[in-house]
Amino acid sequence: MAYLLNIHSATETAIINLMAGQEILSTLCNHETKQHAFFLHTAIKELLREQGIGIKNLNAIGVSSGPGSYTGIRVGLATAKGLCYALNIPLITYNSLELMALSARNNAKDENAFYCPMIDARRMEVYTAAYNYNMEEIYPPAAVVLNENSFGEMLNGRKIFFSGSGSVKFQQVSKHADFVFLTQDISTEALAAIAWEKYEKNDFENVPYAQPLYIK
Repeated sequence: MAYLLNIHSATETAIINLMAGQEILSTLCNHETKQHAFFLHTAIKELLREQGIGIKNLNAIGVSSGPGSYTGIRVGLATAKGLCYALNIPLITYNSLELMALSARNNAKDENAFYCPMIDARRMEVYTAAYNYNMEEIYPPAAVVLNENSFGEMLNGRKIFFSGSGSVKFQQVSKHADFVFLTQDISTEALAAIAWEKYEKNDFENVPYAQPLYIK
C-alpha cells in the first residue's frame, strides 16, 4: 500500500491530506492565510498520528508549486522538499490552477463548458488559465489584467465557469450571460486525484531542483 502526503498552501485555504492508495484517509484545512506556515507542520504530525502511520512509511509527497501566494508557495515547497530529501522519497508537484479547475469541473459537471480558475494578483490582475472538461489546457497559465471584455472570445456557444479569489472581482465587471461564477475552492478530492495520477505515472520532480511556479 502506497501512502501519499499532499500539501497545498499556495492559496487562501491550505489543505493537507493523507492517502492510502487512491483513498483519502484524512484531511485538515486552514483558512487563515498568514498561519499556513505554522499549520503545515502541526497538521502533518496530527494526520500521521491520527492514522497511526509513521513518517517513514510515506512513499511520496505532493505539493502545490504555484501560482499563488509567494509565501505560501515557498512554505509548502520547502516543507515538501525537506521531507522528501530526509526520507529519500519522490516529490510530486501540482499546478494550483489545475487543482482549482478540476475542483470546479467536479462541481459543475458540464461536459461542454470551459473551466477558468483565477487567483487574485492585486488590482485587476489575476493568475489564470482555462481547461476543458477533460482537463486539457485551452488557455495557458498567465498573469492577466481583467476588463469587461476578457475571455469573451472563448465563449463560442459554451459556458465558462470561473472560480477562485480572482473571479470575485471579475464578476463585478463582466457582462456575458454565459459566464458562471462559482464559490468553489480547491477540494481535497481534486488534490488526491491528481496526486494519484502522477504517482502512478512516476511523474516526479528532481527534489533539489524543483522550482516554484510564480508565472511572473
